Amino acid sequence: MSWAVRTEVVQAEGVTEETATAERLTLRPPANRVSRRAMGYWAVWAAVGWVILVGGQAAFVFTSDDAPTWLVVTLTISCVLAPLHLLVMPQWRYRIHRWEVTGEAVYTQEGWLKQDWRIAPISRIQTVDIERDPVEQLFKLAKLTVTTASAAGPVKISGLDHADALALAAELTKTTQATPGDAT
Repeated sequence: MSWAVRTEVVQAEGVTEETATAERLTLRPPANRVSRRAMGYWAVWAAVGWVILVGGQAAFVFTSDDAPTWLVVTLTISCVLAPLHLLVMPQWRYRIHRWEVTGEAVYTQEGWLKQDWRIAPISRIQTVDIERDPVEQLFKLAKLTVTTASAAGPVKISGLDHADALALAAELTKTTQATPGDAT
């Protein structure tokens, strides 16, 4: 599969393993996309937010004898923005959310308005966890959390197919155990 951990061998004169690893750990777009089902998952969570917002606005407007004009305007705007958001946001996020694991690091890229790129060296990994909320379970998705010795916090890969997340967690655990260092 394309998500398998790759090990690169450096065969250049005068290049130490330390400088070779530093050169390989550069910020770059990761190679793998998350599951296509993640788009449905993101749309469902966004729809819940819109239903609460529009429902609250509508309840106030329709139960009020004299609803303020600004509230009617915001309800109208919400009714226009909600479907646009539900159509555009999941596709946009799917194009941006990426991940990759090599023999040296875990790479992630996520976000849609604010984008976040992260690199976690394998030697810094402390734990690998899988989480699934009830909606993720419905979509057969999982979130992989890689905790590192970093002040920036854990690296998360959300929107993974559950089976792929299990296999990736097992592979990362195996690779981490085989990597020298104390993860600090």
